[in-house]
Amino acid sequence: MDSARQESCLMLTLLDANRRYNRREMLRVGAFGAGAFGVVNGFSTPGFAAARGVPITNKSVILLFLHGGPSQIETFDPKMTAPPGIQSVTGEIQTAIPGITFGSSFPLLAQRANQLSIVRSYASGDGNHDIKPVVCKETAGANIGALYARVAGANRPESGMPTNALLFPQSVDPTTGPAITSFGKFESVGQMGSGYAPFVPGAGGDQQQNLELRVPVDRLGDRRTLLAELDRQRYRLDEQGRVESVDPLREQAFSTLLGGVAGAFDLSREDPATIARYDTAPLVRPDQINKKWNNYNHYVDNAKGLGKLLLLARRLCEAGCGFVTVTTSFVWDMHADVNNATVEEGMRYMGPPLDHAVSAFLDDVAARGLSDKIMLVTTGEMGRTPRVNKNGGRDHWGNLTPLLLAGGGAKPGRVIGQSSRDAGEPGSEPIRVKNLVATMLQTLTDPTELRLIPSLPRELINAANADPIPGLC
Repeated sequence: MDSARQESCLMLTLLDANRRYNRREMLRVGAFGAGAFGVVNGFSTPGFAAARGVPITNKSVILLFLHGGPSQIETFDPKMTAPPGIQSVTGEIQTAIPGITFGSSFPLLAQRANQLSIVRSYASGDGNHDIKPVVCKETAGANIGALYARVAGANRPESGMPTNALLFPQSVDPTTGPAITSFGKFESVGQMGSGYAPFVPGAGGDQQQNLELRVPVDRLGDRRTLLAELDRQRYRLDEQGRVESVDPLREQAFSTLLGGVAGAFDLSREDPATIARYDTAPLVRPDQINKKWNNYNHYVDNAKGLGKLLLLARRLCEAGCGFVTVTTSFVWDMHADVNNATVEEGMRYMGPPLDHAVSAFLDDVAARGLSDKIMLVTTGEMGRTPRVNKNGGRDHWGNLTPLLLAGGGAKPGRVIGQSSRDAGEPGSEPIRVKNLVATMLQTLTDPTELRLIPSLPRELINAANADPIPGLC
């Protein structure tokens, strides 16, 4: 038995009469124990939204958030004609698009440049460490997925699948460190309501108590036993007048298990060859990372988990989840100080896992016929200074931010906008956070129809009806 399954089983102890369910640990039970549950393909019923009169599309969005602020120059705008100190310290590599180069850390993505779009005039607006565009004023202080869930509902009625999910490293590897929440709470819902918060599998979310079912560990694979126990617990709560006190987040756990989609969260059900294709752990081993940096453990966790997080995100979208936030640790902050490596060294730790994971994702969704169904958005909260500092790092910079998009109906092989000669600001019409948020929401919903629903918050309608990124679709 592998370590993840061992941990899951060890968490199943007896439930005290005064304790309450935790929806995240309920999900762990379903993912690792309820083997009889199958995965419902959320893309197999394209008319489900229209049949319910809900103005959502049959598409999903994965937002891969590069926490810490990746450099626009070392990623997708290397500026090798600029003087040393500005140009990419890692050099450049020719892409599949004639005349377009990426930073040399991304050979696999360079080969696939005709499958994605790069925005070179995206300015996130400031150099603050936070979690924009995941949660920001443009999203009314809510995780973007909470806005979508407010329209679509917290769960798919056909399956119980959560429509909004959040994946941290611990969602795929329990040995990784806790989520970084110092700069904002990814689960924020603003005024949308707690029931629309993202579903967080694993220990990456809040550290509430574990779910404890009175079911022998060796019988968790028995669907009838599990259902009977869940029914008994629900009846007991009803007798005690506590059903109303079970918050919407725990109700999601019941819906997810009973809807038969828990298997989507279990990577062991995936083809081993696919798991190996996504695996980024061999690319940057712990002994290859300099331990002098305080971010050493974060570099390790990023390499261990990034690929499998994207694989899990694909599985969730395929099972009907509409919006998935994926983030690793706070690792793109390349000041070259006591915490962070230099840009050149840091890109050795961060570039290969990102290059490998995103290219594996692009190949995988294409092979599964899902490229037009799932949009991948890859960005951070800011970019880095055009000039390298005296220690070999780049500092905070909000005037230009790297942005990659692929799939979901976006036109591939595009370079949208341009930067100034030093990659310090847009050299064409700036793309703002509001444009990115609108692009994602318009991939997921019909903004015209949203205006006709008086019960929806005005902030949500305004965000969805802003101008999307021009030239993308």
